[in-house]
Amino acid sequence: MRAGGAIQLLALRGRVDLRRALTNDLPLKAIAVVLTAIVWVVVAETAPKDVTQPFGGRVPIERPEIPAGYVQRGTLGDVAVKIRGPLGIVSSIGVQDLHATIDPTTIDLTRAGTQEVAVRVVSGDERVKVVEVAPAVVGLRVERVISRSLAVQARFANEPPSGFQPATPVFAPIEVKVSGPETSVAAVTAVFATVRFGDAGVDVLQSAQAQAVDASGAPVPDVTVEPAAVQANVPVLSTATTRTVPVLWALRGSVAPGFWVSRVDANPIAVTVRGPRSSIAALERIETTPIDVTGLASDRTVRVALTLPEGVTLVQATDASVTVVVVPLTGTRPFPIVAVQVLGVGQGLAADADPKTVDVVVSGTLAQLNALRPEDITATADATSKGVGSYPTDVVVRGPQGLTVSTVQPSRATVTIRAK
Repeated sequence: MRAGGAIQLLALRGRVDLRRALTNDLPLKAIAVVLTAIVWVVVAETAPKDVTQPFGGRVPIERPEIPAGYVQRGTLGDVAVKIRGPLGIVSSIGVQDLHATIDPTTIDLTRAGTQEVAVRVVSGDERVKVVEVAPAVVGLRVERVISRSLAVQARFANEPPSGFQPATPVFAPIEVKVSGPETSVAAVTAVFATVRFGDAGVDVLQSAQAQAVDASGAPVPDVTVEPAAVQANVPVLSTATTRTVPVLWALRGSVAPGFWVSRVDANPIAVTVRGPRSSIAALERIETTPIDVTGLASDRTVRVALTLPEGVTLVQATDASVTVVVVPLTGTRPFPIVAVQVLGVGQGLAADADPKTVDVVVSGTLAQLNALRPEDITATADATSKGVGSYPTDVVVRGPQGLTVSTVQPSRATVTIRAK
């Protein structure tokens, strides 16, 4: 009984102490709670808030790392973005803090033309996120880098002094390598080195820039020329001892029977020669060595030497390329009585043509006409799907391949169909 009473007494004291603890200094404790709530509200209101807003400029897309042997054509442009982050931070973001890129692993190097690639924009400040990119994809064009070797040609910036003319320029090296994007290199038709003459009639020896141009003569961009400069050597000759004269061809023999020479072309058509003034003044043409056309029945191109008078030489050593064009002789041959056959007559029917014959003239080569037999020419009238009665019908004339039917008289016949 004593032990139970002691326990009850201690429990009673604990309740009394807890009540006292809660109520002791109650006003101070209430003030502390109120102050804590005020501080929390102030902190919550003053803490930075995230906002989403468009960036005030455009972000240029950085050039991607293109694999070796390929090159990007053109630029990728720029994009507009929306960003999200603390208000003060977002407002201070500049274009230098944003980086627009594309993933080079998504580029299809085997694809010709323009391909679409996705744009990714990130912020240099990790507190700011890019939430929207417009446009989200852009066009990208990638081409192979190729090279071609071309001979250097001369382009004169001015005329030589009066009384002089340039001889054939010589360049060192004689060829250069043009490299760049495939379509640009393909557009290059020539490489020119511009040479300028001085005031005196002396040979020109100078370094000249090599420039790749297209078919119109305009410089081709995005290509490199190696070496960029070449050494040009242009002899300057007095016109008093030179003269430009035409090249005339000479033929020997007769072409095959049934053929004739339609045209002869010589390249070059003219050459510049030099020599004693007396020899040059009397020179009107330069002839080729004779070209044998005996039995020729098809076109032929040959290189032949030029025949020069004694003491006369070519300013630029060359042969002549001569093309002889031969064609078959053609004519016509009449076939005055060609029977008209009626085709496609139905079963149990018979048919006649009026007139029964037509006059035909065919044209072709003499060899074809001479080999032609009367039975090689046929004339027909079509009675397919026609019943008893009379029908005007076209007469169709056919002959061996290669021949042409020039005339058919008359060109129509009346087909009369009757029961057998």
